[in-house]
Amino acid sequence: LLSSVHAAREDSYDVALFFIAGNSPLCLVTRMAGIPTVINVDGSDSDRRKWNRLAKSYLRGAERLSPRLATRAITDSHAVASIYKQRYGRKIDVVPYGAEVPEEHDIGVLDRLGLEAGRYVLFVGRLEPENNPHLLVEAWSQIPTERTRGMKLVVVGGAPYASEYINRVRRAADPRVVFPGYVFGPGYWELQRGAYLFCAPTEVGGTHPVILESLAAGNCVLVNDYKPNAETVGDAGVYFSGTEGVPDLVRQLERLLADPDLVASYREKALHRAELYSWDAVAAAYEQLLLEVSDAAGYGPLPMERLEELERVTTPANFRVVAPAAADS
Repeated sequence: LLSSVHAAREDSYDVALFFIAGNSPLCLVTRMAGIPTVINVDGSDSDRRKWNRLAKSYLRGAERLSPRLATRAITDSHAVASIYKQRYGRKIDVVPYGAEVPEEHDIGVLDRLGLEAGRYVLFVGRLEPENNPHLLVEAWSQIPTERTRGMKLVVVGGAPYASEYINRVRRAADPRVVFPGYVFGPGYWELQRGAYLFCAPTEVGGTHPVILESLAAGNCVLVNDYKPNAETVGDAGVYFSGTEGVPDLVRQLERLLADPDLVASYREKALHRAELYSWDAVAAAYEQLLLEVSDAAGYGPLPMERLEELERVTTPANFRVVAPAAADS
């Protein structure tokens, strides 16, 4: 809010760019100041199970109104754009996320965690229900040690608001599972490069950067068949049925664990797939979008037919929406 008000008062910005649909009411601040405004809604945040009823209601309202309150609304996934079209009747544009692997720096993370390169399956993400680390831990516990060939499962991440859930996941894990907590920077990339395969059981959101980063690191990627995941991975990875859950995840893990040649073939495919998501291409797409928006003329009055609903559903308690006067055409 403070940044939005500052931008509006400065009156020296060509365009404003917001991220996350929940911030869409703030687009009013910059648009009322005459600043063309773009919002990247990210994924379908209202579908996350961590939100209570009030938060979900706010986010649904914010998602529904994002294309109205901004000059242009975008997302990083065509699957999410399709959700907006079906759920809210609004077309939004797509600019994908990017991923590039930094230069290699071995800082000894594998040694500290007691891991060997090529001898572990990797999960990275927030440890919360919609990312489904519990499914992976449960599936791993059902695979006999002889079929895992002595490999470990490494579950990287945390979530300060989900301690009860994390404790349940830890209690369900057997001794073959390692929980190092958060790992960032060079240590994270060392884990990515050294994994036998990467597994993303997540079922909510748009493009997940960690999946793109796994592709860019040349990993064999096993993902939930949730549509945005499939859009990201294409034919460069392996899928398990999110509907079936653990049984199919066990089958796919066992198939990959038993076939190193198949894993190697997917590593090659992953590297080729990642080339489609270079940051140079993403930056060029953003540059083109922002130039188009900033060069637009005659923005007209804001579409405020549903102001009462906006005030009731999407307005934070400390931010009162004032209907703007109609702009000159």
